[in-house]
Amino acid sequence: MCGIAGSINFPLNISVITKDLWHRGPDEQSTFSEGNLQLHHHRLSIVDIAGGQQPMHFQHLTLIFNGEIYNYRDLKQKFNLSNCQTNSDTEVLLHLYAAMGPACLEEMDGMYAMAIYDRRNNELFIARDRAGKKPFYYFTDEKKFVFASELNALRGQLDLSIDQQSIQQFIRLGYFYKTATAYKQVTELPAGSFAKVSLEKPVPQVTKWWNIHQYYKEKSSDSFDTALEKTDQFLHEAVKNRVEASDLEVGSFLSGGIDSGLVTAIAKKYNQSLRTFTVSFDGEYDEAPLAKQVADKYQTDHTEIKISFDNLLNDVEQILYNYGEPFFDSSAIPSYYVSQAAKKYLTVILNGDGGDELFGGYRRYVPFAKFDFFRSPFLLRKLASAAFTFLPVSHNKKSKYNYLYRLTDLVRKNKLGIYLSSTIDSFEGNEKYLLADHGYLDQIEQDFDDMNRSGLTGLQKLMNLDFDNILSGNLLVKMDIATMAHSLEGRSPLLCKNLLEYVPGLQDSFKIKGGQTKFLLRKLSEKYLPPDLIHQPKRGFEIPLKKWVDNELKDLIGDYIFSPNSLSTEFVDAGFTKKLWERKINTGEEKRAKMLWTLFALEVWYKKCYLKHA
Repeated sequence: MCGIAGSINFPLNISVITKDLWHRGPDEQSTFSEGNLQLHHHRLSIVDIAGGQQPMHFQHLTLIFNGEIYNYRDLKQKFNLSNCQTNSDTEVLLHLYAAMGPACLEEMDGMYAMAIYDRRNNELFIARDRAGKKPFYYFTDEKKFVFASELNALRGQLDLSIDQQSIQQFIRLGYFYKTATAYKQVTELPAGSFAKVSLEKPVPQVTKWWNIHQYYKEKSSDSFDTALEKTDQFLHEAVKNRVEASDLEVGSFLSGGIDSGLVTAIAKKYNQSLRTFTVSFDGEYDEAPLAKQVADKYQTDHTEIKISFDNLLNDVEQILYNYGEPFFDSSAIPSYYVSQAAKKYLTVILNGDGGDELFGGYRRYVPFAKFDFFRSPFLLRKLASAAFTFLPVSHNKKSKYNYLYRLTDLVRKNKLGIYLSSTIDSFEGNEKYLLADHGYLDQIEQDFDDMNRSGLTGLQKLMNLDFDNILSGNLLVKMDIATMAHSLEGRSPLLCKNLLEYVPGLQDSFKIKGGQTKFLLRKLSEKYLPPDLIHQPKRGFEIPLKKWVDNELKDLIGDYIFSPNSLSTEFVDAGFTKKLWERKINTGEEKRAKMLWTLFALEVWYKKCYLKHA
């Protein structure tokens, strides 16, 4: 796991970029220069600590690489790479690219962002993994090309301007859409994509080499028992590779849910001295007793870590600063503290990320498994709209009434509004107060319409959209920044190549059965986990956002949002924001907190990331 950066026709300020990326790779730092090209690498040493230094050279190629290739030993044997001089996955990747070119990406199971300098073709090859676990941001103006693992590292090198439309989209969506960033001319290389960049004219030519959509369209004929067996087999292989592909100890997070429970149960088979970690938070639901049942069953070396938010007021600005862009998801805060605590014990840890998006773990999936709300008849929408006007606002997001309230709300919508109401649901219903350009969502709505015409079921559409948008644009970003801020590597077996390319094509009923979410994984859990865990509802981190907004962080949030040089007034009607603050807007308490938090995150980014380097 590392931090990478580089440039064409632009001299990097090495001391500044070293400071900005130090946390991603504190073990070694090195820079390679040739002609108009620079490559910079920060290493967090995990695989082949003695021999895996980068940049790495072979024949006419030079590589810098952030991530891990978990099946590198199998690939080394499969392609008879006997001339490798080290035991690193980096060298296997380099030799595979020399032999196969971009086709090598299809063979690899891993998380990665890479840049390979090809002297023979005078070009730079850049690529990201299937799910987009590892980030890759780049700036280009057709004369120069600059890239880095984090946006703050780019901002430290370049005089960047704010992309107004991307900010408008962020406020409505709650994340940056696909390639968009907060800065003009700065793009995120899409997940599952590669590009070739000429050193003579550095304009990336992007190719989408992997797309989960094609696997949703490939309908599997496997029976439930066969699917259960294959899922078990694939998960064993993924966990085994992620435990063994490390020279350092690999531990496991235990959240009290089935995803992390399954990962831990299988990991114990491949690491008899497995260390596990559970966290609990003051005043929140404590999953530690459920996690301890798994730890006791498999006799792991278990640690319960009590996390306090006592320092939140002092830490929150730094936590949000780390993202280098406005970041909406308030669960970034407990993720930061969890990673900080885990790093005291080890450097590599397994988690259950991706299980909900792949196997159907969210409660919102249940109604979509029964009916395609994306294609609701006009009459049904009108009836729902009429009913919604009489429903009192919901203030308890976990109640059955809130479920009904939000369901009625989304039924009355159409097109993109349905998706936004069923997922982030922040400024939905208050769009008229957003100071956005006409057509700022045109491309997003077109992409949504294409998905709606794809022939997938309602559940498949929703899960496909979640994978492409919320997982890639929010959840994986959150965990990458939260872990790497503490030089901690998180590994996600449920996002392995085999599961990503097998599970989408399974029948909907294998994922949602009646009112039961994640049905296939729950059945698999019966083989491995204590009964108390198997039918627990999904909780995730219980974020007391309303409490923070009204108490601990109230003054700080108010100071940012209502400061004289507030940026949010360019994007949201100031009168609306004031009324929202004073509770003069008829909206749910949770929704109010999310809207205020969005504006707070925007202001922290503007003042701490953007203006800091102005």
